[in-house]
Amino acid sequence: MGYVARFLPPSSYISSEGPDIVRKVFISYHHANDQWAKDALVTMNFWGDVFEDLSVNSGDIDDEYLTDEEIRVRVRDGYLRQSTVTLVLVGTETRYRKHVDWELFSSMRDSQLNPKSGIILVPLPDTGITHFTAAHGAEEKNAIYPDVTNWTSWNRGEHEDIYPHFSTRMIDNLVCPTAHISVVPWNRIVNSPDNLRREIEYAHADRMTCEYDFSTLMRRRNGPGLRR
Repeated sequence: MGYVARFLPPSSYISSEGPDIVRKVFISYHHANDQWAKDALVTMNFWGDVFEDLSVNSGDIDDEYLTDEEIRVRVRDGYLRQSTVTLVLVGTETRYRKHVDWELFSSMRDSQLNPKSGIILVPLPDTGITHFTAAHGAEEKNAIYPDVTNWTSWNRGEHEDIYPHFSTRMIDNLVCPTAHISVVPWNRIVNSPDNLRREIEYAHADRMTCEYDFSTLMRRRNGPGLRR
């Protein structure tokens, strides 16, 4: 991946709770394909202090004898832990990766120890996806997309065409009016700690009012031919 990132210094944008608040974020991604993107965010975070990275690899869970609910609790409390935002890096094979689906599914539900999280979907450049979804109102639209003046709504079929590399669970929740999940293009955040910080804050602030769609069962197998 011949990618070069240029990191701009952060401005005075801060959390509503104060200038020293840094949200706990879990980054979910296909490790074999998209490690470069996770590394780019970690590098930006080093210079910008945008989030506290709670990411670990849930791929070592042996799910052969576990129920869906046992997997969900184990992922939520053992891996996602106290994170309040899950950021999913969406590459060309992410939707076939069962561990990413576990992390997304578990982020959407409360456990006895940890409440549900806000969710951000970030399509990576290799997907060819250039569209975006702003689910947090006028402030998000004005701050992240000041160059965009016309906004429109899409039905499910249009979502599936526009976001061809998104999983069924992702599409379910993009068309769900109570889920409040934004889709943010990679190029809107990778050179802008401010934009990433804002999106994290929007997702964090709205997380407890989100009512996610659980109609799709949790994936129990990777897609055929998928690299680990």
